[in-house]
Amino acid sequence: MAHEAISVFDMFKIGIGPSSSHTLGPWRAAQRFVQTLRDRSVLSKVVELKVLLYGSLAKTGKGHGTDVAVQLGLAGDDPVTFAVNELDAKIADIAAMRKLVLGAEHEVEFDPREDIDFLISESLPFHPNALTFLVTLSTGESIAETYYSIGGGFVVKEGEGQAKNSVTLPFPINDADELLHWCIKTGLPIHEVVLENESAWRSEKETREGVLNIWRVMKECAYRGCQTSGTLPGGLNVKRRAADLAKRLLKGQTFATHDEWLDAIRKGGNNFQYILDWVSCFALAVNEENASFSRVVTAPTNGAAGVIPAVLHYYLLFYPDVTDDKIVSFLLTASEIGSIFKKGATISAAMGGCQAEIGVSSAMAAAALTEALGGSQRQAMMAAEIAMEHHLGMTCDPIAGLVQVPCIERNTMGAIKAITASQLAMQSAPDYAKVSLDAVVETMWATAQDMNSKYKETAEGGLAINIPLSLSEC
Repeated sequence: MAHEAISVFDMFKIGIGPSSSHTLGPWRAAQRFVQTLRDRSVLSKVVELKVLLYGSLAKTGKGHGTDVAVQLGLAGDDPVTFAVNELDAKIADIAAMRKLVLGAEHEVEFDPREDIDFLISESLPFHPNALTFLVTLSTGESIAETYYSIGGGFVVKEGEGQAKNSVTLPFPINDADELLHWCIKTGLPIHEVVLENESAWRSEKETREGVLNIWRVMKECAYRGCQTSGTLPGGLNVKRRAADLAKRLLKGQTFATHDEWLDAIRKGGNNFQYILDWVSCFALAVNEENASFSRVVTAPTNGAAGVIPAVLHYYLLFYPDVTDDKIVSFLLTASEIGSIFKKGATISAAMGGCQAEIGVSSAMAAAALTEALGGSQRQAMMAAEIAMEHHLGMTCDPIAGLVQVPCIERNTMGAIKAITASQLAMQSAPDYAKVSLDAVVETMWATAQDMNSKYKETAEGGLAINIPLSLSEC
């Protein structure tokens, strides 16, 4: 059996909200298309440009910012470095001028209102998240390329199949049984097996620095979200809650730095309600930032970006002596569990509902926390199984196609379920478990296939149609 090589930096990607599959993926697809034009030496010859959005991208693309993402990707901007405070102005400028500077090099006529088509009644068979770029050249030639955003910011070009990394891993892994095999054979914990595999791409030093940079973005996002009040964009008028909650918990105190802020939280106490309040606050903060087109980390997706930072903050704040090395180990373990779900099922809500996003992120966090607290490899996998078991069947039904209701609150629940799953696994003997991690992965995928499409990020079922709205765009 061929083994797909997925790196920690495939599972954790720095980008801009609100959706990894509907924002980050289309953005990356647009960048790839621009590069195709460069490679064919025709970028300067483009005279007409159109974008076609299909399936879930068409039905909820407005709410998820798909149209914004493709414009920025076509304009040559990168989601890792783009200044998010300039987003509104740039998009407004493209609309007003009806021109886009393709690849930051070549100006072409482009009116997003006319040249981005939301084909809500059409879908392509490979994946619900499909988009096609069409250009006409000054020579009269036309070029068209179709891409699929398959979840977590992963993008596949039509005709290529799902890209396989060409690296050879020392410990090839497709499922939990194979992961456990290598752990038993080597005696290594999960995070060390992952670190050895990462050496196929880069040095250990580079991996550690990269993972700590991922953590830096996560904690900055949580901190920023806990300082920012107001109303989320998009028309639902959802009030941001994290900042008010943080202020109440800290009795109105303010702090100049993230570290001072964390010290104050740590000193505030560790009673049950206090801890639960902070876990919820961290998750709310990250996903309120995500909904505001701010910078976040896919974990494994944008819609589920708050679970792992919330659980990692919990670990950092309420357990002693958490070093940078332990944070790196936590994220390495989490990434491996996420990759197992991606290989054996899906991390795309458009394919599997919210169980594929919040459920997977909760499983990732549960396993990572268990190993961080001294649990065995079997207990870590048991924690992941428990967390997913109690997300099976969760639908993706975003109101108005926005990553807000119920998405933001679901991150708080996913984080708390992850902590509970870890506690249960730490007090259990995995040999007596009735359900394995591989069995729950298989079950999640079977559930995804059985789930009605209206519950797969289409805004055509569930809460999305049972809440009366008057949003003209959605």
